[in-house]
Order: sequence, then structure tokens, then C-alpha cells
Amino acid sequence: MQVVVLSARPGWQTDELCRALSARGHVGVVVPYEGLLARCGNAREAALSSGGVSPLDADAVLARIIPNGSLEQVIYRVDVLHWIEHRGVAVINSPRTIERCVDKFLTTTLLQDAGLAVPDTVVCEQAADAVEAIRHFGDAIVKPIFGSMGHGMVRVTDPEVGFRVCRSLEQINSVFYVQRTIAHEGRDVRAFVVGGRVLGAIERRAPAGEWRTNVSRGGMARAITLPAAWEALALQAAALVGADYAGVDLLPGADGRVYVLEVNGIPGWQGLQEATGIDVAGAIVDHVAARVRGSAAVAGPGR
Repeated sequence: MQVVVLSARPGWQTDELCRALSARGHVGVVVPYEGLLARCGNAREAALSSGGVSPLDADAVLARIIPNGSLEQVIYRVDVLHWIEHRGVAVINSPRTIERCVDKFLTTTLLQDAGLAVPDTVVCEQAADAVEAIRHFGDAIVKPIFGSMGHGMVRVTDPEVGFRVCRSLEQINSVFYVQRTIAHEGRDVRAFVVGGRVLGAIERRAPAGEWRTNVSRGGMARAITLPAAWEALALQAAALVGADYAGVDLLPGADGRVYVLEVNGIPGWQGLQEATGIDVAGAIVDHVAARVRGSAAVAGPGR
């Protein structure tokens, strides 16, 4: 099996994927999104390459971190993933899944409409509406609709501070995504789902003086066994966005409910692997291989 790993840059996750691919007798190569060159005009001669490697010739493409860029650049990179998939190459996670997960508003609506508990949320374009939501919630978190690892999140308890935050965001034409803060004693849970099963889970605790629990921000992780009901929530959330693999963030609230905060369609797993000892990259590669074998069986001889 030949696998192209599309990513912003080589790093720990891509190294792990290449290790797991090689250990199983597969070939993996990491190529950058920024180098993507597409040629169209004649369907028989259509071509796509980056660094001399063609994702269209791969058995599968693992879509990792899409680098920051202009709106046009990001749309083009996702369009490429759609084209690769349309040409019959397995893209994991699919571009549709990535689009759903990267957009916090879309993810929240999908979870809510399926009956999963999500924090009270207000999304709007007018700063006055966002300030009113902050005042109503009393303790709120203002988040970017697109973002990860806790970047750009601001916790606000003072309406005057909320006003200043919203006025600043208004200057850059932001959409305001405001959530009521769920009391959680500085901890939450990340469940890692691969191929329709929970591979492992960790409890993350925020460092002293910090309310964000992200391991990338210094949060401490320990392995846990999920209760069956929590496992079912994680699996349902991942299925709702169509994820082959995902990190699902769960938050036990003081009201006894378990809230689904986020479904990450391009999750990192270094903290989970270090806490649990699970070969996460190996599980992902095994799932990709199963997807490719399944596609070949459906296509039949001669594909």
C-alpha cells in the first residue's frame, strides 16, 4: 500500500504514521499542501503533484494539518482533497469530515440536532449581540469558529471586558462564537475513536492558573477507562461528522450531564499515546489498510 501523508510540515505525528506504515510493509511519504500543483484540461492527462509525488497515484491519502493561509489557499487545499477522493483514492479523514470538524458552529449544530448535550452557544456577526450573550451567560468563552489547541479562546466574566474583546474582534470582521462556561473543575476527557471504536481515552487537567486543559498548553493527561455511556457519546459524535478517526472532547458538568465540546477531525495524539502506551498511528494505518482492501474488493479485478 502506498500512502501519501499531506501535511503542513513533517512532525511527530507524521513521523509516527511513516513509522507505522513502514513497520507493516507499506510505503509512506509526507508532502506539503503548499506545493500542490494541479493540471486540468484533458481528463486523461489530469495531474496533481507536490514535490514530485502524485496523490492521485496513491492507494490512500492521509490528510493531516492544513496550513494557515488566505481563504483562497485553504479552499484550494480542501478542493484538492475533494478531487483526490472523486478520482477514487481513499482520503482519511474525508474532506467533508474535515469541513464539518474545522467549523465549530457546524459541528455544534450537528451534535445538538442529534440530541447530544452541547454548551449553550450564541453565534452572531454583531458585537452588540455577542456582548449581550456574555452578559446573559455571566461566565462565557469567546472562541474563533476555526481553530484548535485552545488558540484564540478568551474566558470572560466581566461584561466590560467582553465589550472590549468583541470590539477588537469586530475590527477584523470576526464571527462571534460565544459559549456558556461549563463548570468542570479544570478537567475534561479526550476519547480517541478509530474505525468505529474507542481506541483509548485520557483525562486532561489544566495546569495551575489555567482553565484550558489542552496538553499542548501544558495540561496533564492520564489514561482512563470510559464508562459505556461516555463511549457511546464519543462514537455517536464521530459518526455524525463521518470521521474515520477523531478526537472527541467530553466535559462532565456539575449538573450531571456529559457535554460534547468538540470533534477534532485532524487530531494529534502524542499526549494520549504517552499516557496510554497505545500505538495510535498503528491503529490508524491498520484502519486505512482495511479501507483500501475493502475498496479493492468492491471494485473487483482490474481496478
